[in-house]
Amino acid sequence: MVTERQSPTISGAVHPVDVVLPCLDEAAALPWVLERIPVGYRAIVADNGSTDGSAELARALGAQVVDVPVRGYGAAVHAGLLAARAPVVCVCDADASLDPTELPRLVAPVAAGEADLVVGRRRAVRREVWPLHARTGNAIVAHQLRRRGGVPVRDIGPMRAARREALLALGVVDRRFGYPLELLARAAAADWRIAEVDVAYLPRRGRSKVTGTALGTARAVRDMSAVLRSMP
Repeated sequence: MVTERQSPTISGAVHPVDVVLPCLDEAAALPWVLERIPVGYRAIVADNGSTDGSAELARALGAQVVDVPVRGYGAAVHAGLLAARAPVVCVCDADASLDPTELPRLVAPVAAGEADLVVGRRRAVRREVWPLHARTGNAIVAHQLRRRGGVPVRDIGPMRAARREALLALGVVDRRFGYPLELLARAAAADWRIAEVDVAYLPRRGRSKVTGTALGTARAVRDMSAVLRSMP
């Protein structure tokens, strides 16, 4: 059933904000995530080859679903951006580790013209939510980004908000785990006003493909390191 909360239009008007949810086997989390999409926002689930029925479930819950056959976080996000139509677009993980009800706090500075990109800085509600290997890898990459690119962020966070046309114009090419880092680097090079907002980092539903394993973290660091090496 498509509800007014998640339908593409309200009284014929395009939603002011679309929310891209990159998804790979998140059936356990999607009901909670989609139920918490703010009123007036539209959920776009970019399904990256799920085998647990995530796409079918998301459609049944009223979300727009984009099938993304090319594997990779960046591929899913980019496909979601192409499918979006709202002037402002958010990105949020679909694993319930981030609460969509916090998105309006990221959107507000963008909508008011006070920032070009707002990133959610994760604050773990419990230490075990963010394993040490993942937290350390993120801190190292963020430090290098600040030092080499002058980007004022302390988290390469998966929750963010910006204007859709401007995002696409940045020309981010990474289609794997390096996407968020390349986005920040390109935004800084384009003199975007970048801000951070603290958001709660919650226990995810199911096992993480990145932070849940040392191998996943190593792959993410590998992709991000390639982006850093390409920076001037």
